[in-house]
Amino acid sequence: MECKQWLICLMLAMICPLCAGAPSSMSKRNGSCPEGNLNMTGGSFVLSKGYSDGSFLKYICPDGYYPSVQSRRCQYGLWTPKTSTRKTPECKKVTCPNPRVLENGEVTPYKNRYYVNDTTTYSCHSDYKFRGSAVRVCKPNGKWNGSTPICGRDSDHCPDPGIPPGSSRTGHMFNIDDKVTYRCDSTLTLIGSKERVCQDSGQWSGTEPQCYDQHGKKITLDQGGKLDIYIAVDASDSIDEEDFNKAKNIIKKLIEQISYYQVSPNYEILMFATDVTPIISMRDFKSNEGARNLLQVFENLDNFNYDDKGDRTGTNIAKLYSAILGSMKIEELNNTSSFLETQHIIIVFTDGQANMGGSPIPKVNQIKHLVTKNDPMREKKLDLYVFGVGDDVNKEDINGMVSERDQEKYFFKLPNLDEVQKTFDSMIDESTSVGLCGIHQDYDKENKRRAYPWLAQINVARSPQGSNCMGSLVTSSYILTAAHCFKEGDTPEKITVNLEKGPAAKVKKYILHPKYNITAKQHMGIKEYYEFDVALIQLKKAVKMSVNMRPICVPCTKETNGALKLSDSEGTCRKHEELLMSNELVEAAFTSQMEPTTDAPRKIRNITIKRGKYWDACVDDAKKAEGINVTNAKDVVTDSFLCSGGTEPKTDNVACKGESGGATYVNKKGRLIQVGVVSWGVKDLCTKAKPDPLSQAGTRDYHINLFSEKIQSFFKEHLGNDTIGHPLSFF
Repeated sequence: MECKQWLICLMLAMICPLCAGAPSSMSKRNGSCPEGNLNMTGGSFVLSKGYSDGSFLKYICPDGYYPSVQSRRCQYGLWTPKTSTRKTPECKKVTCPNPRVLENGEVTPYKNRYYVNDTTTYSCHSDYKFRGSAVRVCKPNGKWNGSTPICGRDSDHCPDPGIPPGSSRTGHMFNIDDKVTYRCDSTLTLIGSKERVCQDSGQWSGTEPQCYDQHGKKITLDQGGKLDIYIAVDASDSIDEEDFNKAKNIIKKLIEQISYYQVSPNYEILMFATDVTPIISMRDFKSNEGARNLLQVFENLDNFNYDDKGDRTGTNIAKLYSAILGSMKIEELNNTSSFLETQHIIIVFTDGQANMGGSPIPKVNQIKHLVTKNDPMREKKLDLYVFGVGDDVNKEDINGMVSERDQEKYFFKLPNLDEVQKTFDSMIDESTSVGLCGIHQDYDKENKRRAYPWLAQINVARSPQGSNCMGSLVTSSYILTAAHCFKEGDTPEKITVNLEKGPAAKVKKYILHPKYNITAKQHMGIKEYYEFDVALIQLKKAVKMSVNMRPICVPCTKETNGALKLSDSEGTCRKHEELLMSNELVEAAFTSQMEPTTDAPRKIRNITIKRGKYWDACVDDAKKAEGINVTNAKDVVTDSFLCSGGTEPKTDNVACKGESGGATYVNKKGRLIQVGVVSWGVKDLCTKAKPDPLSQAGTRDYHINLFSEKIQSFFKEHLGNDTIGHPLSFF
C-alpha cells in the first residue's frame, strides 16, 4: 500500500529524532564523564553541556562522510552507548547502493563502490524500451537521484517494475496476478513493498521498494532537545468523513508512539475548513499542565466530529498556515532563544484543493523566514510535510507547501489511510534507545520476535531427563527465571539459553535465591515449597541490544521509573506497586514456549492477578495440589506470591509444562513491566489434545512477586552490580 510505504520516509525524518531517550544501561556513578577516548578519526564532536551529567555528544563529519557512531550521552559518569576499545569511531565515506542491477541493459562505469557525486549512465539492449533516468548521481545522503532505470517490453500486461539499486528481484513474468518479490543486500534496509502483484488495471500493487544504507536514515536528537509539532487535518467537504476519522486516529497513534520514549515534544493540533479550529494550541500545551495531558488531547480529538465544521465547508488552507504562523510568532516573542533552538515540524492532511483564502504559499514563506532567518544553515530547523489524501490530489497543488531539501520527499500522496499506524514501530531509529526497557513492537508480521525482544527459552541437559523453562532478559547479561529449573550438579555447560535466531548464548553461571529451599517445609506436609523460586543466569558476554533483543522492565528501578513517566521524586518501589498492582484484578500475561521458526511465543497466556477480596480464595486452593497436606494454605502461599486462575470473576489461561520461569508482566503506558515469575500450579491441565486450556474452579497458578523485599534485595546484589553488561539502578 502506497500510504504505508511513503509514511516510512516521513517517520524516518520525524519520529527518529524523538527516539534518543536515555538507555537503560546506567551505572551507579554520578557526576561528570571522562574526557578521554572521545575523538573520531577524520571528524570532530560538539558537546551540549560539556562533560557534565546529561550532556549530549554529537559527532560531525565532512561532506560526503558519515560518523560510524552518531552520538553519545553522559549518564551517571559513563558515556553511552559504549564504543569498542579496539576500534576508534571514524568518519566513513558515504556510499550509494549497487546500481548494477539493470536487467536487459548496461550500466557504466563499473565500480566496486559508488561514492558521493559519482555518476552512472544506463542504456537498454535492442528490442527493449527504456524508462526512468538515463543518468543518476550519488547524493550525500547515500541515495541515487532520479528514478529507477528500466528496460521493458510492450508485450507484458504490466510494465517491468524494475530493480532498484542495492536490491535483487524474484519474478520475471508481468501478466495479471504474477508476483515479484524484492530483497536488499545484507547491509541495506528495504523501504517499500517487498511483494508486488500485477493487477487487472495494468498497474503493480504497493509501491516501488528502495534499499537504504542504515547510516542514511539515522537521525538523533538530544533528549533535552526542543521540538514543536503542528498537526492539521482538513475537515472540508472535499475530504470524506471516513478519511477524516482515520486521520484523527493516525494523529493519536503518532502521539502515543512518541510518548513511549523519554522525550517530551510540544503539540498544536488544528482542524480546518472555512475556519480553523484548534484542538490544542502550542501556547496552552506548554503553559497549561492540564492541557499537556495526552488523554485529554485524545478526548478533545474524539469529541471533534466531522460535522462540527458546520455550514462553512470550504477549504481555506491559507488561513490554516496563517494560524500556525501566528502561534509560532507568539512562541518566538515568549522566548526568542528557545525558539531558535527548537525543531519545528508541520504536518498537514489535505487534498490540497483550496477554494478560498487565496494561495497559502505567502504564509508558508513567512513561516520559513521566521524559522530560518534567511540563514541556509537553519533550514533543517523546519520540516514541512503534506499528506495528500484521496485520488484527486495533484502534486502541483502542494508545491511550495513542503520542504524541498536535498530532493527528499515531504509530500506523500495517500490513496487511503488504512493501516498506516501499523508502520510506526518499524520506522524508529533506535540507535541510542535500544536499551530502553519494556519497548515492544507488535505490528511487524514478518518479524514476530520484535514483540517479545526479552523472551528467553532455557534448556538444562541432564540424564535421564533434562528440564525446559522460560526466562526474561532483564539486563544485557542477565536472564531471570525460576530456581526450580535447576538441580544439584547442573553446570553452566549444560545450560542452553536461546534468545533470537542464531547460536545460543553461552552461560557463565546461574545463581539461585539464597533462601530458596524446595524441601524446607516437608515436615509440615508440604512436599515441595516454592517461596523465593527465582534464579539469575549470567551470560559470558553481554548481548548486543537491538529491536529483537532488549530487556523487559523490572520494578523499583530508575529505568522503569522512566518507562512510567515518573519524576525522580516519585521514584519509589511503593509508587511502582501502586501504579501497577493497585486493582483487585490486575490484567497481566505470560507466554508459552517459543516457536522455533520465529523465536516468538506460540501463545500469549492472558491472566488476571487476584488481589483484595479475591486473594484468600485464590490462596486456599493451594491445598488442592498433590503433595500438599496442610490446614492453613498460607503456609504454602505467602505474600511473596501472586495468584491467577480459577473461574471467578472469569477464567484465565493456565501455565503448561515448560513455561515455568517466564515473565509475568503488565502493559503500562505502552511498556511491558515484569511483576512476577511463573512458579507452580495446583494442577496441570495441558494435554496434546488441549494445549491451551482455561482454568477451572480450584485450579490456580502461583507467581513469585517481584515486589517482595527479599526478591528486591537479591536483584540489587546482582543486577545492580552487573560487571559484564549494564547494571540496573535500584531505589
